[in-house]
Amino acid sequence: MNRLLAALSGILATLAGVAAGHLAAALLDPATSPVLAVGSQVIDLTPTPVKEWAISQFGTRDKPILIGSVLVGVVLLAAVAGLLARRRFAYGAGVFVLLVAVPAVVAVTRPTAGVSAVVPSLVALVVGVAALAWLVRSAPSSASASSPQRPRQVRSDDESLGGASAAGGSGPSRRGLLVAMGVVAGAAAVLGGAGRWVASYRSRAVDIDLPAAAKPLPPLPDGLEKRFPDITPLQVPNRDFYRVDTRLDVPIVDVDSWTLTIDGDVDEEVTFTFDDILAMDLVEKDITLTCVSNSVGGEFVGGARWLGVPLNDLLDRAGVGTRADQILSTDVDGMTISTPLALATDGRDALLAVGMNGEQLPREHGFPARMVIPGLYGFISATKWVTRMTLTTYDEEQAYWTERDWATDAPIKPSSRIDTPRALAGLDPGEVVVGGVAWAQQNGGVGTVQVRIDGGAWQDAELGPDVGNDYWRQWFYRWDAKPGQHRIASRVVDGDGDAQTAVRANPFPEGSSGIQELIVTVG
Repeated sequence: MNRLLAALSGILATLAGVAAGHLAAALLDPATSPVLAVGSQVIDLTPTPVKEWAISQFGTRDKPILIGSVLVGVVLLAAVAGLLARRRFAYGAGVFVLLVAVPAVVAVTRPTAGVSAVVPSLVALVVGVAALAWLVRSAPSSASASSPQRPRQVRSDDESLGGASAAGGSGPSRRGLLVAMGVVAGAAAVLGGAGRWVASYRSRAVDIDLPAAAKPLPPLPDGLEKRFPDITPLQVPNRDFYRVDTRLDVPIVDVDSWTLTIDGDVDEEVTFTFDDILAMDLVEKDITLTCVSNSVGGEFVGGARWLGVPLNDLLDRAGVGTRADQILSTDVDGMTISTPLALATDGRDALLAVGMNGEQLPREHGFPARMVIPGLYGFISATKWVTRMTLTTYDEEQAYWTERDWATDAPIKPSSRIDTPRALAGLDPGEVVVGGVAWAQQNGGVGTVQVRIDGGAWQDAELGPDVGNDYWRQWFYRWDAKPGQHRIASRVVDGDGDAQTAVRANPFPEGSSGIQELIVTVG
């Protein structure tokens, strides 16, 4: 077997093993898939500046890019395994063991992992090594010490890869190797496809008849997007709502067995089932969520109508103690987020949400229940797939982001975003509509939005409908554009008259700030 075929054999065997492991994970727990397990560990170990760079550069494509990068690394090591197996099978098998050991350790050390978490990695190892052994045995090369040595006559240079087949014998042949490689490749495709189908089937939407709110809100008014389609909709559809979290998969949660426990510094530990939550008086609230990783002018912000139970109602059932200063919330996979208790219970409309925009929560947005707290960045307020809320202190417990030196108190900073025109756009002279969205959830909401052209005076824009201080406002400004290159900037002024700061700050550790300014060309 020459080097190219040896490397390709290692790659195909590895892909078969990975596909088999992915199928096993789809049947048990998607998070234990070898590639996803390694990817999740990479996320946890990646320094914060690198994470922020990836989010700013790739946006919501960061997760597929990460998975692709992990697969590239796996493929390279797989090629090495094939080359080593060409000399001695034990060496190639040893590389497979190392490849599988990493995801196996990562999977079993997850906070909520059980013994079954290692099964997908073991399946990947067995299938991968078996496929490699078969490919090595099918190879005609006498250079491989991985299989028993057989006498072989080389009749010519052309027959050196043809082996016994060229001589009419029945031993290993190049044709036999190619057939074996085709079978392994086909098996990898079938196993991988089956894994995707199983995962898709298990994560299909479970229709739940959510009760109506005790006092339903009136329908939202028509947004400016009716007049100016390039402005972000007043209410972002669920399918378009941003998603930023550390998960490479979407948890599959059985709503019938899901529970929420409130413990820690409480008078009495309480546990709620999903039916218990739905039996309470539900409320509707229009709230804009913002990710702390959102850069100035970024896309990680969205407005939605949430249906749920006031967080204070749940805490009152448990009885809040006197020591706690944080709510340490935990999701189904052990991810933790800390929320300042004082901010969660200061009268703002903090919710345990079960519905979003008139529908049950989508799985990617926290089904069956998540926290939604207005005015705070999501990394301290918006735990998805939540199963536990522990009242404790910051001295006693640190959450995922706290351990990574992000801020503990992180109010959302007022900001304005320009949706239209786009940066570097070419525009016709005449009236140009400059428009976008703005938010200021502290200090009276959005007072006004202002636009500045070429560093001139700030001019008031026209505002869209007012949905409340916890919700963003759409805005637009009619600009008489003259030929040439121009700079357009916008800022929000809150209800107390304070203008959005021009001081630039990166997202780490408490959110970005600064004025968005873009360049367009009119001509």
